[in-house]
Amino acid sequence: MKLTNEYIGLSGVKYLLEYEECDDFSVLPEELCTQCYAVCFIKNTSTFAIVRNKRGTWSLIGGTIEKNETFEETLKREILEEGNIQALDIQPLGFQKCTDTRDGSFFYQLRFTCNGVRLGEFVSDPDDKIDMVAFVTQNEYKNYFDWGKIGEQIIQKAHKIRKI
Repeated sequence: MKLTNEYIGLSGVKYLLEYEECDDFSVLPEELCTQCYAVCFIKNTSTFAIVRNKRGTWSLIGGTIEKNETFEETLKREILEEGNIQALDIQPLGFQKCTDTRDGSFFYQLRFTCNGVRLGEFVSDPDDKIDMVAFVTQNEYKNYFDWGKIGEQIIQKAHKIRKI
């Protein structure tokens, strides 16, 4: 099932978002995959980690893929850096194709689910972009961010996979 939405970025650029579920990302060109984000459940609970950037915007935990990093390595590093959480049992949920409506260029954002073990309290993000971590339930996350039908699908599939 493909879900679509329009999004206007902070710079004012309008993107067309197309979300598709998948079990792996082998069909995607790696060079066009830019970000990995997860519904990271804290082990043995129904709460998952979300982060706030210094602009005050909340999102799932994750970030940018660095050169020579696998998708899983990116996710593990970002979750550790942004939340002081060890990511375990990582599974794909789907991907979002983000098309710039000005010129038709596009990139992919990958979505995962995982279990996480908190290693301690969040202190600081090495990239100095994240200033707060919160732990929310499926019924609470929309108090922080609302990604519409795409967000609902991501959260619902993560709960289904984790049987929460």
